[in-house]
Amino acid sequence: MSKTKAMIIGSGNIGTDLMIKIRDTSDVLDIAAVVGIDPDSQGLAMARDSGIATTHEGIDGTQKLDVWNDVQIVFDATSAAAHAYHDEVCRAAGKQMIDLTPAAIGPYCVPVVNMSEHLDEPNVNLVTCGGQATIPMVHAVRRVSESLPFAEIVASVSSRSAGPGTRANIDEFTQTTARGIEIVGGAEHGKAIIILNPAEPPMIMRDTVYTLSIGASEEDIVASVNEIIAEVQRYVPGYRLKQDVQFELFGIDRELNIPGYGPTAGLKTSIFLEVEGAGHFLPKYSGNLDIMTSAALGTGERIAELKHGVAA
Repeated sequence: MSKTKAMIIGSGNIGTDLMIKIRDTSDVLDIAAVVGIDPDSQGLAMARDSGIATTHEGIDGTQKLDVWNDVQIVFDATSAAAHAYHDEVCRAAGKQMIDLTPAAIGPYCVPVVNMSEHLDEPNVNLVTCGGQATIPMVHAVRRVSESLPFAEIVASVSSRSAGPGTRANIDEFTQTTARGIEIVGGAEHGKAIIILNPAEPPMIMRDTVYTLSIGASEEDIVASVNEIIAEVQRYVPGYRLKQDVQFELFGIDRELNIPGYGPTAGLKTSIFLEVEGAGHFLPKYSGNLDIMTSAALGTGERIAELKHGVAA
């Protein structure tokens, strides 16, 4: 059975890594075109060398390509600001979009949590790198709890792995990640922080997840966390706990004051993660970028398998 034709908008680090992942590892997707705006970009050069159609005229140039009509899935690896127009063009052409920017036009999708719910959506949003790394852990705690009043994440990444697109989208990153913690992770109130660390040698992505839950045991949380980690490792092998899950109990005589929420009794859980990239194109310390391209690949393959009838 033939593969589903896909196109990548964005020939920077993320788009190029995704291209290599699909080209070298996917049994169900075929990269038909790569789109950029810089004719001299490394990503477009690599695509041309691989026999993939390219254009440096952005989304408007794609309709001049012979493969445009064959493309069914479009990955957007540009910016939140650019995505709105890309979405408009692709919707009009009946193409399904997987959005790697923080634009959040479509519903949030975290593969291990809710991917099956959104396979028919014209546009699915992969939240952010911090969201892809931490929302599975928020979900792991929420699913074994009666309620989850609060969850906060801190994503620390190497400044070397934060390109101009990431830096331009810092506000969107924190806002979109916080909403994803609530909508997908299940927290009543979510907060997100990103830290760009200039350390040399570059640090591997580190993520800290704090939750305050009600009605869950420490044993159930640890078991749920380990189960979700194993599921994420199926598409991001470098995703792992950095140390044991930590707990602190707050009773009614010593409630935790949550800004914007108020004093609350419950079980505080601290989860410490490390995300190492696969090294397909990006350095292994760029786990923040690798988890996005890996999630995009997994989502695209699932759509191809279930919606377009492509067998792996």
